[in-house]
Amino acid sequence: MSSRGRAPLLAHDDRGSGPAVVLLHSGVTDRGMWTPVMPALSNARRVIAPDLRGFGETPVPGGPYADADDVVHLLDALGVGRAAFVGASFGGRVALEVAARHPDRVSSLVLLCTAYRGLEVTDPVVQAFGEREEELIEAGDVDGAVALNVATWVGPQASEQARADVARMQRRAFEVQLAADALDPPPQPERVEVEPGSIHVPTLVVSGALDVAHHRDIATLLAREIDGAELVELDWAGHLPSVERPDETAALVLEHLDREGVRPTG
Repeated sequence: MSSRGRAPLLAHDDRGSGPAVVLLHSGVTDRGMWTPVMPALSNARRVIAPDLRGFGETPVPGGPYADADDVVHLLDALGVGRAAFVGASFGGRVALEVAARHPDRVSSLVLLCTAYRGLEVTDPVVQAFGEREEELIEAGDVDGAVALNVATWVGPQASEQARADVARMQRRAFEVQLAADALDPPPQPERVEVEPGSIHVPTLVVSGALDVAHHRDIATLLAREIDGAELVELDWAGHLPSVERPDETAALVLEHLDREGVRPTG
């Protein structure tokens, strides 16, 4: 059980040895999104990739929960003190929450097309997406909602297999989350507001030139507000660079980890 007695540990993969790196998945996938980059990242590092609540093999608990605290509890159980965090979209938002709530546990950050609560959604593409997704779910058209998410969030460089994998993971997330929504009341994660200026670890902010404007704006804001953050825009990337070009994304992450001292010990 968690430190609050609410839920078991997050389902996770734990591979390799050396400095710890935590991979946090996007909101349209689960830890399976990291499968293509896992061999390169775990070659000389310990890589931990959990399924956050409501994704993959981790169910939504019966009451309130906090994603950042769940991740830290997992690290405690695995005997990990500090780790570098790599977060994609929703996972980037959780990584920021961990850095804000538990700064002693984070050695560096890589934020891949990250989400962030502190920027109002004014992008008409994202607004229309949210409205259409809600319509499809309310109509019981999960297939349509899955297809909408794949079309919106998977960039043109992704293979057909990658698109199929994202569709499978998104479908699983809908199954888990819709079951939780049927509870009375439905469990909700704690809302955590993050002040970017409070983050004081080496941070790489990655933006996709083909991503929606809202997430590109988030990247610009965070790179400006987080002290010393580096912004890299990938001209080929949509919203999920590690899915679209895994080898190039893994190389980018490894370069940041090496530069910031998260080096192999061998």
